[in-house]
Amino acid sequence: MKLSWLDPAKDTPPSTADLARIGVRHEQCAPDSADLSGMLDRIMAERGYLERDEIALTPSTPELDELLAKFAREHLHEDDEVRYVLEGGGIFDLRSADGPWLRVEVGPGDLLVVPARLYHRFFLTDARTIRCVRMFKDTTGWVPHYREAEPAPGATAPAAP
Repeated sequence: MKLSWLDPAKDTPPSTADLARIGVRHEQCAPDSADLSGMLDRIMAERGYLERDEIALTPSTPELDELLAKFAREHLHEDDEVRYVLEGGGIFDLRSADGPWLRVEVGPGDLLVVPARLYHRFFLTDARTIRCVRMFKDTTGWVPHYREAEPAPGATAPAAP
């Protein structure tokens, strides 16, 4: 996992404490580890997730650009967004506790839990490939609610990077 601020005025590097302040959980376990299944089962039990699946995006995914355009718009979900990366990589931009964007780049072995109702965006890395495990309490809670459609009081949506 790699953390960075998108706000050039932030003079201290972000840390896992910044993630914790906004309720984001990160764990790491190598995809080829014997502990992987146990970790995923533990997370599901601890957080009440009922379903788990695997998804892959590659340059050959039909309508990839249209799909990525939806993820790139600032949004939130009524349920947690959980990703365990098996291959490839992705970038989550998360609203920090004091407003600026916190960028989290994940790769193989990273588990990221973005809590329900936290505004975020998602992008693929330049390789445009990711394969990951997703976990859900209920897939109906995973509908995106876009910020520009439901603005928070006094907030404005930033420009995409």
